Formats: sequence, structure tokens, C-alpha cells
Amino acid sequence: MPASRLHLVRHGEVDNPTRVLYGRIPGFHLSALGREMARSAADAFAGEPITRLYASPLERAQESAAPWAAMTGLPIRTEPRIIEPHNDFEGTRVRFPEVLKTPANWWRVRNPLRPSWGEAYTSIVTRMEAAMRAAWDEADDGEVAMVSHQLPIWIVALHAQGRPLFHDARKRRCSLSSVTSFELRDGRFREVGYRDPAADLLARSIDLGAV
Repeated sequence: MPASRLHLVRHGEVDNPTRVLYGRIPGFHLSALGREMARSAADAFAGEPITRLYASPLERAQESAAPWAAMTGLPIRTEPRIIEPHNDFEGTRVRFPEVLKTPANWWRVRNPLRPSWGEAYTSIVTRMEAAMRAAWDEADDGEVAMVSHQLPIWIVALHAQGRPLFHDARKRRCSLSSVTSFELRDGRFREVGYRDPAADLLARSIDLGAV
């Protein structure tokens, strides 16, 4: 029997003292506050029937999944399809719209609708939903938790809402350790809830480095 609900969980705060765009660069771990955030997200689902647990292969996602594993006794299944998108500006401190001040960057930012500086939004939807459907079908009833990243989660939410995928990155509704929940209805994932379990910790956090 498939799952009844699927939760996309964003990782907690990352230790990023140089404030670079970390993307898929290895070696970026949760901060102490980030670990606290991750525990808050897991604790918010204590007692709920989580039967499968997945995480992106990046350290911050694996570490954010650890409290869920401890709470449920489930193994963390690494799912590469829910990883952060690649981005041409990884490892830099470039911010939009400041990037436009450097002519060498103009070719990279020629098409923000795609976007031209990284993985296409449509590609993100395709791989994320493939991973979500596989997890949904493989579950033994109950609910699935998948720890991923801000942009993939927000793009799936936009797609589920029938909204354009192009957006202002500063206005994403996907806080650190937030949980966006979905159900599969009539063959399509529909958003059914959004929670901010670490809301009381966000004021002390630094949310920089996401693609």
C-alpha cells in the first residue's frame, strides 16, 4: 500500500562563515543552531506514522535527517534526485542583482526564466517528482519524510500550485527546517500543508548560501 502523505523537509542552518553560495560543494555542515533546528523539525512530527526517510546526499541534508532517524528508528535512504541544483556561481559571494555589475557574468544571467546560470526549473521538477513518486510507491502506508533543499522544495510547491516556476528568490516560502507536505491526488502531487517548526530560532539564524 502506498504512502498517505509526503513531507519535503528543508535542512537547518549551515555553518558558512564566509557566506558563499555553497550549492553542491562538499564540506558544508550544520551549525549548532542548525542542529537544533533539525531537531525541532523532527520533534514536530513525533507520533506521526513516518515509515520512510530519505535525504539528499549533501552533508547538511544527511545531518538534518539524523534526528528523524533517531526518532523513528528508520534508516536514512540517500536519494540523489533531491539534491541541490548545480549553479555556476557556487563558491562565490555574488548576489543578485549585484551580479549584473560585472560584464563577465552577463552571459550566465542571460535567461532568468530558465535559469541560464544553473539547472533548469523544469529539470528540477522532473527529478524531484520522480523521487517523490518512487518514495510514495515504495512506502508501506504511513508518511514519507524527504530532507532536501530550499530551491527544489519551492519549485515543487510552485508546480503543485500551478504557478509559474520563475520567481524572486528573496520571496521563497521555505524557511530553514520548514516542512512542506503533499498528497498524491488524481495522479498529481498537491500541497496540503506548510509548517515552520523552527520559527522561534529563525531570528538567530543566517540563511545564506542556498542556490
